[in-house]
Amino acid sequence: MLEQLLFITVSVVLFGAIFFKMIKKNETGYIVLLLIQALGIIIDGAGIIFSIHTNLFLKVITYIMSIILPIVLLVLEYRNIDVINFIKFAQVKFYLSTGNMKKAKDILLTIIEKNPNNYIAHKYLATLYEKEGGIRKAIDEYVICIEINKKDYDSYYKVALLLNELEKKDEAIEMLSNLLEKKPEYYQATITLGDLLIEKENYKEAVSVLTEALKYNPFNFDLNYELGIVYTMLNDFQSAKECYEKAAELNSLYYNAKYNLAQIALLYKELDSAEEYFSQTLEDEDLQADSYYELAKIKLMKGQKDLAIKYANIAVDIESKRISEKIKKEPLFIPILSKISIPFNLEEKEETKLTQKDRLAKEHLENTSDITINMGYQNMKKKKQKENELETEKSIQVEREN
Repeated sequence: MLEQLLFITVSVVLFGAIFFKMIKKNETGYIVLLLIQALGIIIDGAGIIFSIHTNLFLKVITYIMSIILPIVLLVLEYRNIDVINFIKFAQVKFYLSTGNMKKAKDILLTIIEKNPNNYIAHKYLATLYEKEGGIRKAIDEYVICIEINKKDYDSYYKVALLLNELEKKDEAIEMLSNLLEKKPEYYQATITLGDLLIEKENYKEAVSVLTEALKYNPFNFDLNYELGIVYTMLNDFQSAKECYEKAAELNSLYYNAKYNLAQIALLYKELDSAEEYFSQTLEDEDLQADSYYELAKIKLMKGQKDLAIKYANIAVDIESKRISEKIKKEPLFIPILSKISIPFNLEEKEETKLTQKDRLAKEHLENTSDITINMGYQNMKKKKQKENELETEKSIQVEREN
């Protein structure tokens, strides 16, 4: 009986202390704990009133609910650990997981109202606004996070991404540049900045950014590959080749690097090397049609017409409309054009998975190699024409002498 009275006395005192804290701080978050305490006191009180002998397990539960939890709370708060906010953030996580954005937002706004510099609350709120599509509000919250914590580099990056979504590319570039000044090894920021600079055709600046990033991560596939694209757009094909070779070495299954290496080999008239690379890229569904088309060109340049016809027809079967148009425009195919089966109903293939930068480099290399090949083809035609003219002149001369 004495133990029960002692329990009631201590638990009621603790209940009063917690209640006083709630009133003083005007913090409704204590209500959950008070309800738990009250439930423990009621269970124990019922045992006294009705002379019910509670089992050991129930006794332990009531002590935890009415005495241990309140004491733990008071000790933690004495050490400046905000338990109530911890409970509130647990509620926020729960509401976010169930999709109840409004409840989560209300709790976060309540926390911020009481403590405007609560970093975690602003971070959660930024994420919440982002999910809702409120990009400008999300940016404002991420900026507050940066002001509270200057080393919150992830928020810098988030602001840049959201600015890019709002088509404020210059501001996004500036934000990413500032971020990389503070944390130059931030890999994802480098890649995003590189993409934006490529999109704006600021290739020299992109070279500087990517080269700097390689100091921290020299064996990164994306950095080497993207630098290859930038050198491609600057027509520095030797540097581009070195970057693509490194990228292909780091990731042998990413065939875009090998395709670009094949095109560079064509530029240098290294037909065997180009053929080897194009043959490897046949395994990539998005590059397959173009690879067969390019192999057909190589076979024509090597004088292997039967294989050229075979590869050209395979390319047309894979992607009839686009490849047929390319074949008709390419003078190299004139001698075998009648042997290529171009269907009447040309079908457009579904859009490939190639990114904008992949497509940009690919098309630039294709156009440049086509110009080089056609110049060679025209020179060859002129040479042959000149040889024919000389032969005709010789024949006329011989006839005159006779």
